[in-house]
Amino acid sequence: MSKRLFFVIWMVGMAMAISAGNNRPSFGEKPKLVVGIVVDQMRWDYLSIYYNRFTRDGFRRMIDEGYSFDNCLINYLPTVTAIGHTSAYTGTTPAFHGICGNTFFVDGKRTYCCSDSTVQTVGTDNKNVGKMSPRNLLATTIGDQLRLHTGFRSKVIGVSYKDRAAIFPAGRAANAAYWMDLKNGQFVTSSYYMKDLPQWVRDVNKQMAKNEQLKKLGVNVGLSPLTGVLITDMAIAAIQGEKMGQGEETDMLCVSYSHTDVIGHKWSTRGEHTDEAYLEIDKELARLFDALDAQVGKGNYIAFLTADHGAAHNSQFMEDHRLNAGKWSSERLRKDLDAYVASKLGNTKSLILGILDYRFFLDKTEIRQQGLDYQRVKEIIIDYLQQSPNLSFVVDCEKIATSAIPPVLRDRMLLGYSYHRGGEIFVVPDPGYYEYGSWSSPVGTTHGEWNPYDAHIPLLFYGWHVPHGSYAQEVHITDIAPTVCSLLHIQQPNACIGNPLTFD
Repeated sequence: MSKRLFFVIWMVGMAMAISAGNNRPSFGEKPKLVVGIVVDQMRWDYLSIYYNRFTRDGFRRMIDEGYSFDNCLINYLPTVTAIGHTSAYTGTTPAFHGICGNTFFVDGKRTYCCSDSTVQTVGTDNKNVGKMSPRNLLATTIGDQLRLHTGFRSKVIGVSYKDRAAIFPAGRAANAAYWMDLKNGQFVTSSYYMKDLPQWVRDVNKQMAKNEQLKKLGVNVGLSPLTGVLITDMAIAAIQGEKMGQGEETDMLCVSYSHTDVIGHKWSTRGEHTDEAYLEIDKELARLFDALDAQVGKGNYIAFLTADHGAAHNSQFMEDHRLNAGKWSSERLRKDLDAYVASKLGNTKSLILGILDYRFFLDKTEIRQQGLDYQRVKEIIIDYLQQSPNLSFVVDCEKIATSAIPPVLRDRMLLGYSYHRGGEIFVVPDPGYYEYGSWSSPVGTTHGEWNPYDAHIPLLFYGWHVPHGSYAQEVHITDIAPTVCSLLHIQQPNACIGNPLTFD
């Protein structure tokens, strides 16, 4: 290589490096608003499947003008809604943030992830729908850190169809989180945040009360793209009503489009219902970005979009195309398992509290009262499960680190396990198999496993200081929070294990 050619190549490299470096904000620079968007149950490959059918101003605005991390994986087990939303915004996993599932057991008591008996419903006479808060969350979020950094002058608000998808992203120090009361077709919150709804929320609810389509759908609104419209309406109303992005400090809006999960559970990953849902969300994203451009100014906000988990293809669909798949029923298994344990130990009551998200929770109190050996009980259950069909691995949660399982499973189980909330035994179904219970639709699907169909999710950044580009190497859902915090020059969440990503 000649010296002249070498010099030219070196100069080009330096120019590229300087250009990349210019995309990084300096101290003192900050966006007016951060917008986090989660699309529930969105597989990564939906970006490609629907690309040519998307408008130019929704998903494609983020893809064509923003930056895509094409191999973003969930790095823990199980892959479910509450954990995914929490992990994206805390930069950590259930081992640290404590949200071990949508439902888990705490001290032997079955606990919904954000239930809180100490608070009251605000905004509806449906009293139980608002008894929610982030009190079970052990770690801080991006929004919490933003509030801390600015002396609590930043505004942080969460909006979603689901309570858990609004509450956990916003964090414990949030100004507000709003979710839907399906019975009355209204947005509600809890007394954890406020005593009364702001006038702008009441105005949104008044408009919803006039919506004839919403009245007709009732509690089934989650099966309709209308939910996406309502979430966008609420998000835009929050921006306008709270004057987000208009103050001296950076604000944060956390938006979750959760009806896609309801639709996926009902109708799976293929077909007109799923197509309609994602094409409609594309339009809603375009509407949200237009409102952000008008209210905050294009280039003055940064947005990221991800998912809390993906989904498996319907097992019958797979079998019809000669692909390995099937359903695994813990409900059917439990009856035979209880009988097997009783035949070995002579116990008179079930020793299993519940089976949630491929985890077995044992009744330690019952085991103790019957004078049984806890370790022996686990060994017998594990022995039975290891003989059951369609389970690749059965693991004692207290022995994950020393179990003879592939590292990819070992590491994700460890990051997903909490001694006090994470259960005692973990099972891993064969690829293509998934839990099928009384709640499942025969033509629908579910999620929760380590496989790419559940763990490979989109990760798009767009807006302030974000160049156009893509990155194909592995990154993780836990990298989102430190990336945003790095751009804002604020401290990472207090249990963060992720790494800041760069737009190279």
